[in-house]
Amino acid sequence: MKRVAVIPGDGIGIEVISEAKKAIQAANSRKKMDLELVEMDYGAEKYLNSGVTMPEEQYDDFRENFDAILMGAFGDPRVPGNEHAKDILLGTRFKLDLYVNFRPVKLLDERFCPLKNKKPEDVNFTVFRENTEGVYVGVGGIFKKGTPDEVAIQEEINTRKGVERIIRHAFQFAENRGLTRVAMADKSNAMQYGHNLWYRCFFEIAKEYPLIKATHYYIDALAMLMIKEPEKFEVIVTNNLFGDIITDLGAQLQGGLGLAASGNINPEGVSMFEPVHGSAPDIAGKNLANPVAAILTAEMMLRHLGYEEQAGWIEEGVMEAIRSNKLTSELGGKLGTRECGDFISGIIRTSK
Repeated sequence: MKRVAVIPGDGIGIEVISEAKKAIQAANSRKKMDLELVEMDYGAEKYLNSGVTMPEEQYDDFRENFDAILMGAFGDPRVPGNEHAKDILLGTRFKLDLYVNFRPVKLLDERFCPLKNKKPEDVNFTVFRENTEGVYVGVGGIFKKGTPDEVAIQEEINTRKGVERIIRHAFQFAENRGLTRVAMADKSNAMQYGHNLWYRCFFEIAKEYPLIKATHYYIDALAMLMIKEPEKFEVIVTNNLFGDIITDLGAQLQGGLGLAASGNINPEGVSMFEPVHGSAPDIAGKNLANPVAAILTAEMMLRHLGYEEQAGWIEEGVMEAIRSNKLTSELGGKLGTRECGDFISGIIRTSK
């Protein structure tokens, strides 16, 4: 039995994860998976009622008793600063050592792309973001806060171990799939210590993969080329901050955050999967949210767990919804969140 912890979170996270679960259950009804979904209530409501974000012992429970985690979105205007969101999301990434942020950027229909004359074959690449180091580790401080002399320092942490393992993962991914191009982005011309480490490690590891073309870009140049020529890319690897930025850029190339799935992977342990979008409190509870990103995230998770056939049915359900325009208003359709999820789940149960 494989076990999945399901944490819907806040806002539209609750609605879209409900539709993702529905898709999983539809696939399971067609061909049974040895899979248990265990729902957990971590989020703003629990934090406001109890002060609990994610207890330390929960991470041990994840490691010992679960094969994957499916998360929704976090953020609630009732929690100033969204401390709970930081603890749950970053805490899970750091404490479970989910060092691979895996973000496919795949255009499913050319009508969704904001770039003219770009087809699905032109926007089809994967971004690997280092997920446990960089500026997000929280090292730094503020001196003389609130005064005209205030000083704020935010440190970026890069270790050889951390840089090497994410770069090697990107090359291994490319090799396993018969891809021939891996790009790395840094800002080593301006950040000559930490990003020089990225530059050196990238080309050292590239020597282990002689059939793959390794190309280095400064991050500003890479962002420009993602817009101008997205077809140049097959695999991109970069650091935590830059990866955060360009994966949102990639999401827009494929049609918006409502289509963007992601995985936070520990290749030797439990991994966590989440749609890229936020909790959107302004539309929460109105049956307006686009559930496709969450459903595609469920598909990604099932592939990770070895359920390739069931994942394929979920992908086909999404593609049929796109072909038939059985979508929410965000993508030009007329359905609500639940109705879109119902349509996709119906296709999953019945498609050949």
